[in-house]
Amino acid sequence: MRLKLVPSDTSWDFFKFSHVSLGASALAMVVSIVLVFTMGLNFGIDFKGGTTIRTESSQPVDVGAYRDAISALDLGDVSITEVFDPSFGPDKNVAQIRIQAQGDAESVTPETIAALEQALTGIDPSITFPSVESVGPKVSGELVQSAAIAVSLSILAMLVYIWLRFEWQFGLGAVVALIHDVTLTMGIFAGLQLRFDLAIIAAILTIVGYSVNDTVVVFDRVRENLRKFKKMDLKDVLNLSINETLSRTTMTSFTTILALIALIVLGGDVIRGFVFAMTWGIIVGTYSSIFVASNILLMLGVKRDWSKDGDGGAGTQFAKAEG
Repeated sequence: MRLKLVPSDTSWDFFKFSHVSLGASALAMVVSIVLVFTMGLNFGIDFKGGTTIRTESSQPVDVGAYRDAISALDLGDVSITEVFDPSFGPDKNVAQIRIQAQGDAESVTPETIAALEQALTGIDPSITFPSVESVGPKVSGELVQSAAIAVSLSILAMLVYIWLRFEWQFGLGAVVALIHDVTLTMGIFAGLQLRFDLAIIAAILTIVGYSVNDTVVVFDRVRENLRKFKKMDLKDVLNLSINETLSRTTMTSFTTILALIALIVLGGDVIRGFVFAMTWGIIVGTYSSIFVASNILLMLGVKRDWSKDGDGGAGTQFAKAEG
């Protein structure tokens, strides 16, 4: 017997409260934008600048002990990552410590670095510090700009792809859903003041891909049903298509979230922000695929014109629906 989170023969009306769902989504986007501009994002070292220190030791890296030793120095945002490399021998244990820029300084002062080295030497006398590198505000500012461009280009690429595969109404609905997902993700990071770094940008790009995949699955079924049920009202076609793909959508999202929950619990502090962003993104991405993208498509309306392509292929034309 196969596990099913929802029955395979549902007939729920997803547009019964469409004005409420769209209104709630619009309100959530406005609140998210306000939070981003008022509270601001809690940028990590990648975007604020700082200093990276590489350590080597003959003893295994104890990230917790390192963090406890450094926390007494009150250096603000500190990231500690153990570096794994197959070429390392058993007596070479490497870690990377990143410290945020202190005030308006271009980099962490030599006195602060000396204090950090002394603190770590106190818990591991064999530790050495082979390299110290700094990232200034100019470089970090360029990273912010590059991240914004990457997210914007990914959304634009999705618009072009869906426009070419379907029609512009489908593309616009999918892009509105993607903007909804990205905005809400940035909003919750601003509201909770979670650290926002390059790992979160990677999570947002992954969310964009995941969300558009869900949306395309629904839209593909919509296209099939538009060909199959030529006289059925568009709202009924959308409802039928969402119900037919609902079991797949919920099962995919549920199993992915199970894996992410395991990473939240067992993955440690280094990837916790990334995993949280992914979990949140999958939840809002699944919601937007059903309640945002499809609602936008219903508002724009599509009408089948089978005169140019009777089999419903690439030549099928769409126009604004009546009523």
